[in-house]
Amino acid sequence: MFNWAKQQLANVAGTQEPIYGASAIRSVAEEARTKPYTEIDRRDLTWKDMDTTNVESKSFYLFSDNGDIALAQVIHSNVAGIRRTSQFNSKIFSKDPSTPHLWCSTPLHNVDFSEDKTSLYADDCAVELSEDGNSYTIKSMTDERSIVNVKVTKAAPGFQAGETGLTKYGTDLENPWGTMRHAFLPRCVVEGTITTKDGPIDFKGRAMVSYALQGMKPHHAAARWTFANFQGPNYSAIHMSFTTPPSYGSTTVNVGGILKDGQIITASCANEAIHTTAKDDPENEWPEPTHIKFIWAGKGDDDKPIEAEIDADLGDRVDKVDVMAEVPAFVKKIVAGTVGTKPYIYQFTPKVTLKLKIGDKEILEEGQLLTEATFISE
Repeated sequence: MFNWAKQQLANVAGTQEPIYGASAIRSVAEEARTKPYTEIDRRDLTWKDMDTTNVESKSFYLFSDNGDIALAQVIHSNVAGIRRTSQFNSKIFSKDPSTPHLWCSTPLHNVDFSEDKTSLYADDCAVELSEDGNSYTIKSMTDERSIVNVKVTKAAPGFQAGETGLTKYGTDLENPWGTMRHAFLPRCVVEGTITTKDGPIDFKGRAMVSYALQGMKPHHAAARWTFANFQGPNYSAIHMSFTTPPSYGSTTVNVGGILKDGQIITASCANEAIHTTAKDDPENEWPEPTHIKFIWAGKGDDDKPIEAEIDADLGDRVDKVDVMAEVPAFVKKIVAGTVGTKPYIYQFTPKVTLKLKIGDKEILEEGQLLTEATFISE
């Protein structure tokens, strides 16, 4: 009972949580031991619009055939069960290191959902899932600097880890006080444009979609993140991992998959991200990675072992995001009062080689990687 009371205080006031230990988390990897992944349909992509503290997002990563990279994203949140708020974000990564990236972040007004909660609407913004669940249209005129009009269509099935995709937090895991869930459409095609002051940018190419629900304060759920999104001519590979704060035993959860058009080759929690070398950032003392290794392991439909690897120098980062400077006010409220929370995101976009082994067959594929290393708290 005392632990529950401390948790409620942390939920409302943003205070640091007590040490519950690894017994207070049930990783989705436990489900994945018996069922590595589940293919998702439109029901798995619904907005939950929860009444309690949470951050919910749909993120669309766009890779044009011309080499442009962009993000379009909706974040929907609730602070302490008191106030819902939504934000539309877009980012176009500059090809020229001397030119700033175009980052636009705008509060959404008059937010509403479709009856089945698969689509979100607001003034000058719509993110719609098609009736067959195969495509999203993203339209936004919320910022005249970045007018988004794209359609993202899945080229391979989507998945979530295990049966439900859920990692649960709490001292009674049958009635958890927090959750983390991800669902992915890793291999998609995109068409359409993002129009800037210099004119429209054609984003015909590849895309990846990530749905995320952090059903608790984000900095209580995870202290660090690593994300990888590889897009090649024939294969896509994604990796998402997070490590909890010491409150939950500094537990690491990995989810990843390898896909090609029309097929999930493998997906599981038997993956790993290793920052093989790093350098200290004097601004915040975080270890900025300089070389990274992603490892995927699993089995295919025919039970053949599957292994994949990206082992690459990251080169110069394309951006370092001070989250507390960039995010909307509602996120600042969520993390207010927590000592030691200093979130930064390091972003890199190197060209890399995916090494894939399916049974005895070895495949090498060159492609584009977008990877992020996020540090939130010790």
